[in-house]
Amino acid sequence: MGSDAYLAAVRSRRSYYELEARSTIPDAKIQEIVKETLRHTPSTFNSQSTRVVLLLGAEHTQLWNDIVKPAVKAVMPAEGWPATEAKLTGFQQSYGTVLLYEDPKVVSALQVQYALFADKFPQWSEHTNAMHAHVLWTALEQEGLGASLQHYNPLIDEGICKQWKIPEDWQLKAQLVFGKPTGQPLEKTFMPIEERLKVFGAK
Repeated sequence: MGSDAYLAAVRSRRSYYELEARSTIPDAKIQEIVKETLRHTPSTFNSQSTRVVLLLGAEHTQLWNDIVKPAVKAVMPAEGWPATEAKLTGFQQSYGTVLLYEDPKVVSALQVQYALFADKFPQWSEHTNAMHAHVLWTALEQEGLGASLQHYNPLIDEGICKQWKIPEDWQLKAQLVFGKPTGQPLEKTFMPIEERLKVFGAK
């Protein structure tokens, strides 16, 4: 695959919020995509610090209905809750959720092993997790699924740990919600490239 085909996939990755609880591919294929993402996405010093929890079916529904909604409602002003509840119901009615974590034990070990860069490893861990999110998001959309990246942590961390016995020291970074699109993404606007790019020495 040349760069044109790869960049076409990158361009097609968008935030889809109108999703339904159907998938264009079998669950086994979704799991394969997650596994390949974990195997081949770059990580700092090949640390492989990213951890993933895949929730499908009733487990996905339980996340949004029984954990996210109560946690958010508890801190949400009453007048803002109806709109937020509708948004969360939309996520609940999609097909699945990928929970993206980082394992701090891996980061701490690198800080000890490479003390010169100790203050940088937490930031690099964030970079690692973001790359996993982007690779997985793009791959799912290449299969005809839509997705959006959400961040309801840390409100939901404790409930998730209790429900699925996730190690308490894992740090939840994002929730990738996906399903079959029933609508189109919003129009995307772009800043002038000239404001974002400098090139020196090109021929």
